[in-house]
Amino acid sequence: MTNYQQKQIEVINKIEKQVNGNSLRFSTVSPVEDYENDNRQCLTSVHIPNKTLKEKIQTVLTEPLQAIEPDYYYYLPDSLHLTIKNVRVINEPAHFDENDILKVEKVFSETIPKYKEFNVYFYRLLLFPNSLALIGTTDEELDDLVLDLDKKLSEAGVPDDKKYSNLRYFFCNMTLARFSQASKKFKQKVEELSDSIDFEPYAINSVTLLTCNAAFKKRHVINTWSLK
Repeated sequence: MTNYQQKQIEVINKIEKQVNGNSLRFSTVSPVEDYENDNRQCLTSVHIPNKTLKEKIQTVLTEPLQAIEPDYYYYLPDSLHLTIKNVRVINEPAHFDENDILKVEKVFSETIPKYKEFNVYFYRLLLFPNSLALIGTTDEELDDLVLDLDKKLSEAGVPDDKKYSNLRYFFCNMTLARFSQASKKFKQKVEELSDSIDFEPYAINSVTLLTCNAAFKKRHVINTWSLK
């Protein structure tokens, strides 16, 4: 494990302490009754995983959790995604317009292709107040890319409006489920599955800019760029 990954884990552990202590210092998505038809929209960039990873997540993680709490909202394979860089947080009305989208697309077009692909190392699950995520450390390229995009988005007049707990050592997360409150049985199953996670390193080789709701529905893909 690299020093960079150790720093990422420190950040993740601090976030877990905030969650457990009900002292969140970062943006979260409020629960709704109908996630698929949620009209709140965000402007964000993601990596859409390949079929092999999606199927493994469904079999190894999602299905065992559904057996415990079938009424929670679970992301189907076609909605699974890894957040790379948020631009505008989810809201209704949206915090962006068509002019903002054009500016952001220009920044991404000029920036993304300069960076090389990097690996994600999935190693645990993390419960947030109203969601569950698969968490991975990464190679240092993620920070280089995120910080460069952050600077250029601010210069273009469309700064990221998300509140973060950390300004460095970003990591990858993939939301698997959403709910109002996790039950004791669900938490126990999450802990059991988290302890047994065994994924191969996964290469992030593309970044997609899009608008969508919290369930990755009502989405509109703006553009996709390949990493070197």
